[in-house]
Amino acid sequence: MQVFCLCELDELAPYADDWDRLAGGVPFRNWAWLSTWWKHYQRDHRRDHPGTQLMVPCVFDRSDRLIGLAPWYVDHRNPLGRVVRMLGTGEVCSDYLSVLCQPGQEYPVTRALCDCLTGSEHAEDYDRQPWDLLELTGCDAEDLAIGHLVRHFGERGHTVHRRSGPNCWRIELPASWEEYLAGLSKGHRKRLRRLERSVLDTDRAAFHTVEHVDDLPHAMDILVDLHQRRWRALGEPGCFASPRFAAFHREVAPKTLLGGQLQLHWLELDGKPAAAEYDLAGGGVVYSYQSGVDPEILDREPGRLMNLFTLRRAIEQGYRAFDFLRGDEPYKARYRAEPRPSVTVRVVPNRPAAQLRHHLWLAGTNVKHWIKSGLGLAKV
Repeated sequence: MQVFCLCELDELAPYADDWDRLAGGVPFRNWAWLSTWWKHYQRDHRRDHPGTQLMVPCVFDRSDRLIGLAPWYVDHRNPLGRVVRMLGTGEVCSDYLSVLCQPGQEYPVTRALCDCLTGSEHAEDYDRQPWDLLELTGCDAEDLAIGHLVRHFGERGHTVHRRSGPNCWRIELPASWEEYLAGLSKGHRKRLRRLERSVLDTDRAAFHTVEHVDDLPHAMDILVDLHQRRWRALGEPGCFASPRFAAFHREVAPKTLLGGQLQLHWLELDGKPAAAEYDLAGGGVVYSYQSGVDPEILDREPGRLMNLFTLRRAIEQGYRAFDFLRGDEPYKARYRAEPRPSVTVRVVPNRPAAQLRHHLWLAGTNVKHWIKSGLGLAKV
């Protein structure tokens, strides 16, 4: 087993198909999503101007077949030193990020990645290692590869700090729509049936799904407009106010559509756009990523209508699950979604400077938590 650390997209591009094979059908791990993210979110790095550097250790077996990789980059701008992070993090909010492994090879692949990042377990000159902190975010708490990787670091004496992240919420879909409705509460089931009869299955409602790349610009314009109007009505700027976020999605959407992973829908009520939803799909799961509704017609429940349409469509197309992704909004449980905990892991090398930075960070985090808790108590 050999590990080569590749630091340029041009070096990684020939392995794009293998990358996707190892991603296990999760769209947020795919080459198109993460390589496009890097194009938009990297920061130029020079000796006199710290930025970010791509750092993707790739693990090959004895037949020179790629069996694992870590989609990482190094951020040199952080006061905590050289921080290794996962591609796709930050405002894009990619969930279910992980180390990519051939199934059944999680233990040896993550051991090899740990060797790559720390040197062999007998190495003494840790100061020569090019990192001060490994930060893993957006990971499923039950992810096997992440669990093995963290244990390897802990066994070698490095500090491992875990904290709970936001829950993702997933519905395990039954074979039929009627079976799904039967599992809902009586009140919610009655409400959805009423919307089906009075709106969804009438001429008042028209649902559209993007099928061709040429249709994407129009659909994206509808999504962005509805999303931004809804958030501005709530006094917030909205995700697409970020030029990087907007540019990333304008570029990645055609790639994911051509790869069969993008499902972009919009609903028209009485001839006017009322709701839109940007979903990703893979591995038998539909992931509800972004949405937008017309804030002027909330009494007509455009968001609920869109949820009804996308859920019914997912069941009819044979998907095994529908995932609302991160966030503990109450409506998710009403749709019979179950929480899937995520975790954020910080690994700190066993070096004095890195350990000192970590303890200072930990103290600052505890103080912030104490202040917030105090303010919360003061309001009661």
